[in-house]
Amino acid sequence: MGDNHLDRVLPFLKKIDKKRREQFYTYFKNAPLWLLDSFSIEKMEKGRIFIREGTLVEAIYFIGDGLIKATDYRIYGIKFDFILFTNVYAYGGMEVIMDLDKYQTSLQTVTDCTVLKIPKAQFAKWMKTDILALRHESKLMGEYLLEQARSIRAFLFLQGSDRLVMLFTNRYKKFAVNGVLRLDNDRQELSDYSGLSVKTITRSIQKLEKDGFITKQGSRIVIHKEQYDRMKENLSQILSEDD
Repeated sequence: MGDNHLDRVLPFLKKIDKKRREQFYTYFKNAPLWLLDSFSIEKMEKGRIFIREGTLVEAIYFIGDGLIKATDYRIYGIKFDFILFTNVYAYGGMEVIMDLDKYQTSLQTVTDCTVLKIPKAQFAKWMKTDILALRHESKLMGEYLLEQARSIRAFLFLQGSDRLVMLFTNRYKKFAVNGVLRLDNDRQELSDYSGLSVKTITRSIQKLEKDGFITKQGSRIVIHKEQYDRMKENLSQILSEDD
């Protein structure tokens, strides 16, 4: 199947950034027509939980445009947002590969999103009949799990402002524009992603600003390239000491 045919089936591809578009082309380059016939495109508003942990797997989702996050509510009943997704993944694909009937985490839109939805039965049939598609999905799943394991191990050693530094450096790598990252100074959101209390977030932001790692501009946090480099170097030294 050519890229032009996929463009016709998924018209949003012409409007998204080149990196994400190429990831779609790679993922579906050998997709059969019967799979494409099962595609549906859905618009999702910001803040929608479209996969809930513990519910039956009924569909596989690919984010065409927008940003989503994974949320875990199991830790002492506290919401913990542990990752923002930017690459093209088959959300629900891991469960299919591992023969799990229920979703293993909750996923929520961070922005308005354009979503490709594939029924579980059709996706499972594709994985069972196309070894190249199965290998590609398994590779992506392994890379994701490895990245998560490394991040979580590192996170365990960090406290307070150092944990926030790791969060900021990860955000910078993914979302900086022209060498500058701008974030809303939302204490509760930063608490959800870091696992720190709102009170600790406030103290940590004050410390990072005082040390020159971040700049406050009104209600936003701004991080320039030189500040990112300093945070990255500082974090590298801390983690190497713990090895």
